[in-house]
Amino acid sequence: MATHVHTPPKLENGLNKDLPKRLVLACGALVYELVELIKRNPAVSDSIDLHCLPAHLHNTPQFIAHQVDEFLTKHSNAYTDLFVGYGDCGTAGELDKVLVKHGAQRLPGAHCYEFFAGNTVFECMLEEELGTFFLTDYLVKFFDRLVLEGLGINEQPELRDLYFKHYKKLVYLAQSHDLELQKLARQQAKQLGLVYEYRFVGTMGLESTIDFPLKENFSKQQISIEVNHD
Repeated sequence: MATHVHTPPKLENGLNKDLPKRLVLACGALVYELVELIKRNPAVSDSIDLHCLPAHLHNTPQFIAHQVDEFLTKHSNAYTDLFVGYGDCGTAGELDKVLVKHGAQRLPGAHCYEFFAGNTVFECMLEEELGTFFLTDYLVKFFDRLVLEGLGINEQPELRDLYFKHYKKLVYLAQSHDLELQKLARQQAKQLGLVYEYRFVGTMGLESTIDFPLKENFSKQQISIEVNHD
């Protein structure tokens, strides 16, 4: 089910020609951080439309490129700039082919863990322990649905050892200083039989989603946000 928030006024041909419009088409697992980041940057918040694809694509990356292609094919003509809020995210280069087709950009790195932590820090963590499972704020909040249910562990507990037999550590890459989420993440590490580690990384890795040229004296309109929670 899609939820619309702050729908902007209707524009001629879907675009105010005096106002550069960036479409940010992102993973649903990034929606809260992206909304907060845009709100904190009022100079660009009036010129960005944020739409999020279902977060469960996190578990089915083979469908990401197709869904991004389908959305951009339908909507890209209404925007002067296209940005996709995904890394490669397990698409094996298929997403990049779609981006070339539509003239779009994406977040750097292989996945959200890398652009949240930064390439250097992320590589160091993998060097320390290759068998590391990562969580973000969103994944901690929806751990039961996206990890336990998404992987079928809730119905077949024996799958836990199958999926995680090569993992030794769970690293919570936190976007906030939420003590309740830290408590949940610690419990989740215990559920998976993994050593727990907490690292605050913030949202700096998402800043490129809003970093684009703006014309001066742009007219005011509201940010358009669509979130698909399916």
